[in-house]
Amino acid sequence: MDLLLIRHAEPVRIEEADQPADPPLHERGHTQAQALAAWLADEPLDAVWSSPMRRARETAAAVATRLGMEVVVDEDLAEFDREATSYIPLEELRATRDQRWLAMVEGDLSEFEVDPEAFRNGVVAAIERVISVNPGRTVAVVCHGGVINAYVAEVLGIDRVLFFEPRYASINRVAASRAGVRSIVSLNETAHIRGLL
Repeated sequence: MDLLLIRHAEPVRIEEADQPADPPLHERGHTQAQALAAWLADEPLDAVWSSPMRRARETAAAVATRLGMEVVVDEDLAEFDREATSYIPLEELRATRDQRWLAMVEGDLSEFEVDPEAFRNGVVAAIERVISVNPGRTVAVVCHGGVINAYVAEVLGIDRVLFFEPRYASINRVAASRAGVRSIVSLNETAHIRGLL
């Protein structure tokens, strides 16, 4: 089957909320999600899956609506920051060399009270479940940068949980055979959102 792992579009920034931050899409994010949906309109998609987090669901909804499909929400596709009270874009953390970004680059997710190995194992199990119930199909999974990193790292045999930076609304393609072979076809496709980041 053909698997499209898609990072959600750009959400709004939330800092120190009273509950877990689950931000909606920013205005730019809505524009990116619509551009993604238009780009995928000619793809032979059979299903659209999503993380339960709002930024992923809103991005997936744009794609599914354009294609006349329902979104399948899978709780196990959530990002490692699910319980965090802030959402500060990784791009901002990187640009300011924030200690939180430096820790994540080193695979330290302790700020989020997450065991990196357990997170990776959960992500791999969730995506393999998507693959197993969709043999021979083309499926878009709208999720998060950490989720994409964890699965792609597993396929490539990379120990680090976070090793590259998927852009907002980027498409990352994996070919998954019934024999269990997983191949990375492309990473970080962004032609459809050029000028929208």
